[in-house]
Amino acid sequence: MINGVHVVIYSRDAEADRVFFRDVLGYPHVDAGGGWLIFKLPPAEIAVHPTDGPERHELFLMCDDVNASVQELTAKGVTFIQPVTDQGWGLMSILQLPGGGEVGLYEPRHERAHEL
Repeated sequence: MINGVHVVIYSRDAEADRVFFRDVLGYPHVDAGGGWLIFKLPPAEIAVHPTDGPERHELFLMCDDVNASVQELTAKGVTFIQPVTDQGWGLMSILQLPGGGEVGLYEPRHERAHEL
């Protein structure tokens, strides 16, 4: 039986992104060997959205107060490439990882599936 999800982020600077998840977000981790860190994530949920374009996958971190989280992370040197916007289903911003990738940050207005 499936008992978890393993998320992979491809990065042009994997070490910098690992430091970000370890030191900035403070995620607990294990070292799988040679500094290859695997992080414990908060509770997760998955949604499937229709598309007429290319199939792609996105990663969003959820929070209870996106404006407070943006302020806290900005104070730690995190760059946000999109201001907080109202998407209807929640308030969202996008942060830039040190390696150049992008991760969404949002405060959902919908019921959270991981609370089931």
